[in-house]
Amino acid sequence: MGETYRSSGVDIAAGEEAVQRIKEHVRSTFRPEAIGDIGGFGGLFDFARHGYKKPVLVSTTDGVGTKAYVAAAAGRFNTIGIDLVAMCVDDLVCQGAEPLFMLDYISVQRLDPERIEQLVVGIVEGCRQAGCALIGGEMAEHPGGEPDDEFELVGFAVGVVERSRLITGAEVRPGDTLIGLPSPGLRCNGYSLARRLYFEVAKRGLDDPAWEGSSHSVADELLLPSVIYAPAIKAMLAKVEARSIAHITGGGIGGNLARVLPEKVDAVVDRSTWEQPPVFAELQRIGDVADEEMVKVFNLGLGMVVIVRDKDATKAIDLLRTGGHRAVVVGEIEKGDGQVRLVGEPDLADGT
Repeated sequence: MGETYRSSGVDIAAGEEAVQRIKEHVRSTFRPEAIGDIGGFGGLFDFARHGYKKPVLVSTTDGVGTKAYVAAAAGRFNTIGIDLVAMCVDDLVCQGAEPLFMLDYISVQRLDPERIEQLVVGIVEGCRQAGCALIGGEMAEHPGGEPDDEFELVGFAVGVVERSRLITGAEVRPGDTLIGLPSPGLRCNGYSLARRLYFEVAKRGLDDPAWEGSSHSVADELLLPSVIYAPAIKAMLAKVEARSIAHITGGGIGGNLARVLPEKVDAVVDRSTWEQPPVFAELQRIGDVADEEMVKVFNLGLGMVVIVRDKDATKAIDLLRTGGHRAVVVGEIEKGDGQVRLVGEPDLADGT
């Protein structure tokens, strides 16, 4: 018998089984605008249902980075899809866009239908939280590369905003208020450093306590799903104008907030105004990491920063809290040249 595709490491039957396993999960995310079913050559979305006068489509793409390595090592695949959705839709909402639909791309060394189903279950849960449809995707089997349990997970999202309500940051003025939305963990950023600190420097295993006295493990902490902020922010935007919004991802608070500021203002962020989760202090302690480096790499407990007029701050906070987030004032806008200044000492959470 001659060589086959399967003998080279690609199992077509496993791929077909995986598609059958995920169909109902994917269908559960469909909005009324979704047309057809999965399995075609493209995802279909009936945009004509929207009543926008001058719609602007906003698109984003992102992945989960080396957080995927932690999921693979721990054998936990059912929540990291939430992280993927968060990374994409929370970028969209920074420009005021409503997330409409997503597509995903899953690359594996060996296609295990059950593992694929778990990955998609997480993506589906993220789409449900975000209110967007998962209308397509791709699974690719790439044998002969990394270990069998490792994978690559990336996504692409599209949203829409009325042109007159597009958020650009151009209207930010001195006296505006910064509102922070807490993030209980690392989200998807800084994992190359976090993994090095926990596993190489501290020599801890996935099942070891995340820090002394912690009730949960290193794996629990590092695989904590990212919060999805988009629905609460969209609900707030229906009643309060946001001058600018920053998603705090790679580059930390300063790097991301600077992206959404005009040149003639500075953002002053007071680190004492929110509670910093204990994982950050633990990582800093393990590696004797300089505070300047921590600020550049990690979110330090803030997942989003929303800039509003000072007179709208109380209403915005109330709406964001109604949406399930412990929003707090974290700073203000001053005259300047587009810089972000972090002041104050961090409020360190009790890690017990």
